[in-house]
Amino acid sequence: MDFLWGLDGHTLLLLLASLGIALSFEFVNGFHDTANAVATVIYTKSLRARTAVVLSGVCNFLGVHLGGIAVAYSIVHLLPVDLLVSVNTNLGLAMVFSLLVSAILWNFGTWYLGLPASSSHTLIGAILGVGLANAVREGLPAGSGVNWHKAMEVGLSLLISPVMGFVLAGGLLLLLRRYLKNAALHSPPVGDAPPPASMRLALIVSGLGVSLAHGSNDGQKGVGLIMLILIGILPGAYALDVDTPSRDVLAVREAAARFTDYFDAHRLEIEKAYAAGALAERPADGLAPRCDVRGAVAAAEAIQVRLAQADTIAALPEKDRWDVRTDILCLDDASRLMEGMAASAGEREMIEGWREALRRPTEYAPDWVLLAVSLALGVGTMVGWKRIVVTIGEKIGKSRLSYSQGAAAQVVAMATIGLADGLGLPVSTTHVLSSGVAGAMAAGKSGLQASTLRSIAMAWAFTLPVAMFLGAGLFFLFALLA
Repeated sequence: MDFLWGLDGHTLLLLLASLGIALSFEFVNGFHDTANAVATVIYTKSLRARTAVVLSGVCNFLGVHLGGIAVAYSIVHLLPVDLLVSVNTNLGLAMVFSLLVSAILWNFGTWYLGLPASSSHTLIGAILGVGLANAVREGLPAGSGVNWHKAMEVGLSLLISPVMGFVLAGGLLLLLRRYLKNAALHSPPVGDAPPPASMRLALIVSGLGVSLAHGSNDGQKGVGLIMLILIGILPGAYALDVDTPSRDVLAVREAAARFTDYFDAHRLEIEKAYAAGALAERPADGLAPRCDVRGAVAAAEAIQVRLAQADTIAALPEKDRWDVRTDILCLDDASRLMEGMAASAGEREMIEGWREALRRPTEYAPDWVLLAVSLALGVGTMVGWKRIVVTIGEKIGKSRLSYSQGAAAQVVAMATIGLADGLGLPVSTTHVLSSGVAGAMAAGKSGLQASTLRSIAMAWAFTLPVAMFLGAGLFFLFALLA
């Protein structure tokens, strides 16, 4: 972080304020979402509350470092390429501030009410709101304001995961009841007595597994937003990964060359797609007029020329790094459209391989960013957890959570979130775990408290539109002040 010493006072203040807001989001995320992970461990008396919370914080810390960055950039790429290539402007910073402030406001509000709402839904809603607001501001069609292909992919994962949590947790509980005949395992705790040793171990391991998975999934969302901040304020240092191996830089050049050949070979199909309206040309006064399929030809050639003069990103002049990043994003966006027009699965796989090679210098996170996010998330876990824990442990079912119900909900949540990590998809720990508890309660015929479920459902239903409204409103305000 030696670059800090060369910054002027205004830029340094802007950077520190931006990073402070982003880390505040992760801190609030920690005490809001992670309470779900420790609720079952606490209410089944497997661990004392303070011990469970501290261990959960440690697992969240580790999860951020172990989770990779696929989810981080899955969130980032919900935004249209026009906004991503303008992130080094005042408008780009207004976008980032809008996302973070709206997410913090809704997360803090639902935490105060003890409602297990979703930080993922909140952040995604804010992103959609900002994208649509930008389209309105620029006089563009609403469809161009969001990367709807990625939005549908993310939305599907958020929709399916709670259903999986409910059904699978209920099914697992029925299996546990069938094969584990010890009646004590299927009863709520009595006094402060811990569960039988084997069940206690299962509850502790699965609870910590949920915390680890939460850190690896939710922590990445903060990582993605912090990278947008760094790229916007310090493009020379962060527009591209200066530690990209020379072989990967060569792979970027080769991918750009392959795309040049591919566009030339499919020129007739491209022109027909433009004529039919399947492809749209960017307006000349847009934020990034080259970011369409026709313009991507020039972007591919520019990438090859610039990288032919530098074997590594570090050797590339700082003033050229932003242009290379912009060209990579534009070419990747255009190639995504071409991938959708590909005639065969083999051709689509080939294009996807080129795109993966192309994006390597742009999709990364420095170690210090991971450390900062993991600390914010881990410390946040240890603060303010009680409100959500009470809702999960006491207010979903009509009776208190039994040992087997807690284990079933936690094992399913851990597996579901872990699977989402592997696929690079953001899911909601809150929704997966609370729906798992509800499914286990329903399968165990413990009864469900309609008022609590109604409140959770309302928070689930309102989170997306409220976050969209907040994100759009704050974007208009910050863009006006920019």
